[in-house]
Amino acid sequence: MNIFRSAVAPALAISLASCAQASFQGTAMDEKRGAPLAIAQLADQNGTTIGTADIISMNGKPTVRLTFANLKPGIHAWHLHSAGKCEAPAFSSAGGHLNPYAREHGQDNPKGKHLGDMPNVTVGADGRGSGEFALDIGSAELSELLFDADGTAMMLHADPDDYRSDPAGAAGPRIACGVLEKLQ
Repeated sequence: MNIFRSAVAPALAISLASCAQASFQGTAMDEKRGAPLAIAQLADQNGTTIGTADIISMNGKPTVRLTFANLKPGIHAWHLHSAGKCEAPAFSSAGGHLNPYAREHGQDNPKGKHLGDMPNVTVGADGRGSGEFALDIGSAELSELLFDADGTAMMLHADPDDYRSDPAGAAGPRIACGVLEKLQ
């Protein structure tokens, strides 16, 4: 077993949960935001951690949140990939986009979209960025679709997603990857 998963990930999840609760304490968001359901540490091709992706329950919907730093400024695609494997440098071990309903890629594709398709994120001049996106599934479907036998990876790409080209939106090379670990 990976030492990081067994020792650091639970502590990080508790820390993230505390931050989320502290950020929204005393607001209407308290009742709408649930505990973290999953977390992934994103690492680049050199194994350097560049950010975190987590899944929380927000208003009863699983919502993916992404935060990262030390990346090239610009617009980047991010997706959920079908296998929970992140073997550098190409991260091809993560397979294609999570697509349990056998659709084509992209929110602008009339035959799309994959469950793993997310909106692009913008990296600022300081190399930092973040994104948040509600998944088109209920919380009950998480185990079946994201935490199946081979797991799920979160992937960050070098280029923006064009939201229509099948199978991957012309998003360019995979530049960071993290395996989602179920917390509950």
